[in-house]
Amino acid sequence: MAESWTTLRELLLPTGEAGAQPGRGLESSLRTAIRAGRLRTGERLPSSRDLAAQIGVARGTVTAVYRQLVAEGYLEARHGSGTWIADVAPPPAAAAKPSAPAPERYRLGPGMPSLGAFPRSAWLSALRQGCAELTDVELGYPDPAGLLTTRTELAGYLGRVRGVVTDPAGVVITHGTFEALNLLCAVLRADGQTEVAVEDPGNQEQYELLAARGLRGCPVPVDDEGIRVDALARTDCRAVIVTSAHQYPLGVSMSPGRRRALLEWAGSTDGLVIEDDYDAEYRYDRAPVGALQAIYPDSVAYVGTLSKTMAPALRLGWLVPPARMLEEVVRQKRLHDRGGSALDQAALTMFLRNGGYDRHLRRTRLLYRERRDALLAALAEFLPDWRPIGIAGGLHLVVQLPSGLDDRAVVERLVAQHIHLSPLSRYANTIDLPPGLVIGYATLTPARLRSAAQLIAKSMADQSGLYAEVGAV
Repeated sequence: MAESWTTLRELLLPTGEAGAQPGRGLESSLRTAIRAGRLRTGERLPSSRDLAAQIGVARGTVTAVYRQLVAEGYLEARHGSGTWIADVAPPPAAAAKPSAPAPERYRLGPGMPSLGAFPRSAWLSALRQGCAELTDVELGYPDPAGLLTTRTELAGYLGRVRGVVTDPAGVVITHGTFEALNLLCAVLRADGQTEVAVEDPGNQEQYELLAARGLRGCPVPVDDEGIRVDALARTDCRAVIVTSAHQYPLGVSMSPGRRRALLEWAGSTDGLVIEDDYDAEYRYDRAPVGALQAIYPDSVAYVGTLSKTMAPALRLGWLVPPARMLEEVVRQKRLHDRGGSALDQAALTMFLRNGGYDRHLRRTRLLYRERRDALLAALAEFLPDWRPIGIAGGLHLVVQLPSGLDDRAVVERLVAQHIHLSPLSRYANTIDLPPGLVIGYATLTPARLRSAAQLIAKSMADQSGLYAEVGAV
């Protein structure tokens, strides 16, 4: 028990030098230390004998001080358990003035699922079951590609839901999309490649990721059918990153003709299509679109993640590279982190096997559709001049603003009202886009989405200063 006591020698005044009344010095020092928070509520004090020995006073002195501070409410004496710091409110003079409640914040940025919808109980159950079934050998350093049981379940799921063509040996478990891209970039760089094409508009972090791997991002324009393959063919790139099922951020699905053209480009150039299938599980008003990898597995590296369907905190994703790249991808994974957590993979195995993932997707599809519909209804009511696009699936949509508005100026104004979203222009490199906003709706309830739209409309009532200067890009 002595190990749990607070040693007070360095917290208290040197009471041994307090003259003829050391008790007053000790009493004052203890009271000050409690008020200042150096001695915290719930901490146990040493016995009167121990404290007396620590600071060189008589035991009776310490007993008297303890008794006085108990009477004042600073200490609490528990029969048979010692003396403890009581829950002491600050004195009236030191009490903080009540502050106004912080304004509500509306975070409408894209790319985040509802974290409150994470299936905690089901995941914990899967984690317990998965841990119980791990062998002693599997608790050692893992296969860099991942647990075979996890890859088996994933191969079955991806084939059933996304049409991906693979067997368990062809799946590599990653820490999410960015690790998968890093592994592929390492392979491309080792192959002598220096450029990778990326969608424009698109995810700007990809340029930073590519640069860190010694590659240059080459922007290729996107239109309402997906990436412009004719523009891609005019580059020297032999690899391209695409979001074909739900283009980020515009939300368009790559047309059948554009899909054929892209795969023909890959075949004619010995190129690689990196398919980022980040949120294809969520669709509302259209039929499912199969993975590109299902058509041409020899030229497509398929990338997926749980960050959009469950939670980024899981740090779980997967990569299905072409067979010719698999060995080098696994080698890079081994050198990078010696493989991911077998415990997390075991939980995912059980979550897939017992149908937990399918149930979670069914539930969240309904949840996100309800939230999307609420946002669309609120925009139609409060901001009828704003035109939503890319609404058929995913976790976000784009609204095109009235011509001439500066979307960055609009976002700055809304931030002042505690509304956080993204200007469409932020995602563009070389392409000219009409002014727009990228709005994520997965994290807010329908009522909060309606309130946000109403507040946006109120903030936009005076549009002075929000129009771009003539001739500005």
